[in-house]
Amino acid sequence: MAKDSKVLDVNSSYSYLLWCRDFAATSAVARDERGEPMGFITGYVRPDSPRTLLVWQVAVDEAHRGRGLAATLLDGLVARTVAERAVTTVETTITPGNAASERLFTSFAERHGAPLQREVLFDTGLFPDGPHDPEVLYRIGPLPH
Repeated sequence: MAKDSKVLDVNSSYSYLLWCRDFAATSAVARDERGEPMGFITGYVRPDSPRTLLVWQVAVDEAHRGRGLAATLLDGLVARTVAERAVTTVETTITPGNAASERLFTSFAERHGAPLQREVLFDTGLFPDGPHDPEVLYRIGPLPH
């Protein structure tokens, strides 16, 4: 799904397996009635900011897009991490032009009545492996109780 999204950086299968082992509590997978994955969201609690959930990737299979699945996954994951880890802030990075992610996180902030701040976290020149759009940090919070 990450590769099919055409906007996400694709990690190795090994990294996804490690992620499922080490960060399962801060990630989620949606499956259809046959158990096939329809979408996923990966994240982690920042070690230096233990009340911040960093959302790493959100992907929905093309056949299931446009039905609010990404928003449902995000709402559920954040609710779980708020309850289990007292998370108060959600962060993610989005490259300019990724309209779907921009809408997802902007609407999340609006739905939850939380302030949203944007700033460039990693500028283009910081990426050593060739041209890369800047990564804009979206910081949402504090989340209401």
